[in-house]
Amino acid sequence: MGTGSSLLRPRPAQFAHFAHNKRASGSVLGAAAAMSAALIPAKPEDLMVIRNITPNITTFSAPFSRYGKLRIGGRGTLVRLSSGSLAIFSPIALTEATKTRVSDMGGKVGYIVAPDFEHHIFVSEWARQYPDAKVIGPEGLEEKRRGQQDDPKIGDEKFDVVFTKDNKRQVRISPEFDADFNYEYVDGHSNLELVFFYKPDRVLIEADLMFNLPPNEQYSKAPEEDRKLAEVVDSLFQTVQSTEGDPKWMRRFNWYMAAKDRDSLNKSIKLIDSWDFTTLIPCHGDVLEGDGKEVFRKVFKWHLEAKD
Repeated sequence: MGTGSSLLRPRPAQFAHFAHNKRASGSVLGAAAAMSAALIPAKPEDLMVIRNITPNITTFSAPFSRYGKLRIGGRGTLVRLSSGSLAIFSPIALTEATKTRVSDMGGKVGYIVAPDFEHHIFVSEWARQYPDAKVIGPEGLEEKRRGQQDDPKIGDEKFDVVFTKDNKRQVRISPEFDADFNYEYVDGHSNLELVFFYKPDRVLIEADLMFNLPPNEQYSKAPEEDRKLAEVVDSLFQTVQSTEGDPKWMRRFNWYMAAKDRDSLNKSIKLIDSWDFTTLIPCHGDVLEGDGKEVFRKVFKWHLEAKD
């Protein structure tokens, strides 16, 4: 990962979310994942905001904070394919309301997508409920989960489609899925991001490639005390991961801290930019409706202008 001045080097509360994928499960992130219960609201159904972005796309947004200090929010996205099959991206808690919405959209979950090395805690819940679904994720995640079997939330499901740096230009998910989606495995990002473009509605779906803090929608049902900034480090992170105005700190974060292979990351960003999306759904922060492409280009300006 690149380094810059001391102001650009990751602080402990920041770099943990972008830990290198080869870290063992005993690392900071591994330990956090092994205690997934501590990351999940006791009653997620009371705090979850379920909303239709388009007639074919529903989001499930809820509070989520790192270490109880960094409020970043969490979001799962359910998409109905043209075939009628459903795909869930970054699975969120499978509440009764969530299951009802799945049923309302046709009920046939065909794809469960862990969109990076961190967004996988609820994969097992969804896989048990919808056993015919294909499980999709980046290289190394299946092995990471095997090392976290002491966590009751994490099972040992086999991944049906695994993206690697070597196969990313050849791997295909299925004819019905590929008819509706373009996708890119961003192996140059520290969290090994999978990014999806739902062509029928011109919507980009991603996890940690880009935040859009503060997480207003995700905390809209939270108690007042949970909506307040926790402390200075929370305020700092909200500023760094905001797309408002000139996002110079976000550019620096992505350029110096999130990239483990900057050349590869630049190529992925340029490919994603070639897609004709207008709305951008991140896992962390508010959905960008209508101006997603504009904000994406603003945030990734350095990557888009980098020479090949």
